[in-house]
Amino acid sequence: MRVALFIPCYIDQFFPQVGLATVEILERFDDVEIVYPQSQTCCGQPMANTGCLADTRPLAEKFVEEFSGFDHVVSPSGSCVSMVRNHYKNFFHNHRQYADLKSRVWELCEFLVDVKRVGTAEQPFELQAFPHRVGLHSSCHGLRELRLDPCSERVLEQASKVRRLLELVPQIELVELQRSDECCGFGGTFAIAEEGVSVLMGKDRIDDHLAARAEVMTATDASCLMHLQGIAKRRRDSLKMMHIAEILAGHPL
Repeated sequence: MRVALFIPCYIDQFFPQVGLATVEILERFDDVEIVYPQSQTCCGQPMANTGCLADTRPLAEKFVEEFSGFDHVVSPSGSCVSMVRNHYKNFFHNHRQYADLKSRVWELCEFLVDVKRVGTAEQPFELQAFPHRVGLHSSCHGLRELRLDPCSERVLEQASKVRRLLELVPQIELVELQRSDECCGFGGTFAIAEEGVSVLMGKDRIDDHLAARAEVMTATDASCLMHLQGIAKRRRDSLKMMHIAEILAGHPL
């Protein structure tokens, strides 16, 4: 299968190691040919969140044109994948090319679980040991729009795709949080418009992890981790941040 790698802005500009880790993971599959479209740009999520829909449309159109020729599109960002799958519909009415593409755009963890069946008998996946206490922060878009993890407000039972992958990592110790599905407060432009509330929400998430004696916080979105890393650094907390792709790729703490 030909898999296009979609690297969001935050990762491209601030956390390139997450993009490299994603490539390292995908390279382990003999039947995957990884392609990186050089002219890809932002998915348009920041503009859409701010209400600048006229500025979002050309980016959405470019994304669909850029990635339509591949079997799958994979990205290490739940929020950007959700933008494409759940919110591009506002720009494409009865658009056959987009309708065909959106079901083949995946966040990294769901691609590993739902497409490649990692961790099953048909697709064993050996990972390097990560001997640390790790807390999973379930980012909002992945949680409530992609359903990567269970939500406390839903009565039905649902397994966590992200936790399932982390449980495959030897020597990892996953800690239990008091509020496992609470927002970190980033929310893109929300962190700018409502700075005080955003910071307090971030402090709550860090305190929950520290109370569980986590050494590392991991998530599927680098933007959330950047927000929390900034707060933790200013408070001089011991908690470290790592994107899940880094852990799965075997990067050290």
